[in-house]
Amino acid sequence: MQTKNSDILSDEIIDKLSNYFSNKIDDFMVSDTTDTPYTMFKIEFVMYKFFNIVLNYDRGRFGCSIINGSRFITLDNSQKWYDKADMDIFLKELEEQLKLRIPDKFLEHYGWK
Repeated sequence: MQTKNSDILSDEIIDKLSNYFSNKIDDFMVSDTTDTPYTMFKIEFVMYKFFNIVLNYDRGRFGCSIINGSRFITLDNSQKWYDKADMDIFLKELEEQLKLRIPDKFLEHYGWK
């Protein structure tokens, strides 16, 4: 994946997140970008009006965590390398991990359950 720079990759990932989650996701912020000596960036966003999430991309490896103050709660997923990932699986697993942590009553209120 080294042929794409951090701007292209972060835009690509934001598009995929936006398309999959629609009105369940917002407030994207890209930070800590670098292409030299390797491609790395963070994308922070809000999910389900409930969690602040960070997606870390570092030299092809990627994953999400819940931001909990100065600490992070890593979210499990089976897709570890962006260039080999099935994004449909990654996004479905992200959705499942988050919904497990949100009260059903909250999800029902917004029509997300």
